[in-house]
Amino acid sequence: MPKSPTKRRPRTVAGLLASALALFTEKGFHATSVSDIVERAGLTRGAFYSNYRDKEELFLALYDAHTDRLLARLEETAAGLDPRADPVAQFLDRIAERPEERRWFVVSMEFTLHAARSPETARALAAHEERLTEGLSRLVLRALSATGRRPSVPAEDLTRLIVALSEGLTALQLIRSTRDGDVRGLSHRLVPHLIEALTEEAPRTTAPPARTPADDSVGGPFQG
Repeated sequence: MPKSPTKRRPRTVAGLLASALALFTEKGFHATSVSDIVERAGLTRGAFYSNYRDKEELFLALYDAHTDRLLARLEETAAGLDPRADPVAQFLDRIAERPEERRWFVVSMEFTLHAARSPETARALAAHEERLTEGLSRLVLRALSATGRRPSVPAEDLTRLIVALSEGLTALQLIRSTRDGDVRGLSHRLVPHLIEALTEEAPRTTAPPARTPADDSVGGPFQG
């Protein structure tokens, strides 16, 4: 019995996203046409336009899917952080060690340049980036809290700086692939200093003294 359109839609969307990501990686955003995407996916142009208005909307769906994967991966990393090492440096290591993150960097940077020439596209991209920033900020705050520190600047500003550093290091990895260790070493040397400069010791909360049986035996104005 044929599947209903509702049941087919998740498979159609998954096929379009996988096809687009592969082609954007191979050829670039601008060089990839809608026809290329549907041909690679084994679908029709009608299937494309019933789900996405254009390539830009499809890319933003890819962006959200990447955000979900990255945050889930870093959540797992946060659960096993080495308390003796800088937590942010460990996050950056987990990102840098995955080849798919370097491929995504190339795809996303091309789209960012495209958005820079279109105010409407830039606003749309910024809204999707904000969701990523919020998710990363929560992870950074939690990781810092576990070390007894907190940001001395707005948490989202610190997160944006960390993202900018990560993207810069990724760019270095791409053009200096034979000297990857140099780039990782740079991260390990500089990130702890950056975090030290932009965070402060979190105030310690003092727990209220425990009640004793003697306390309970003394009546007060609000006791029955």
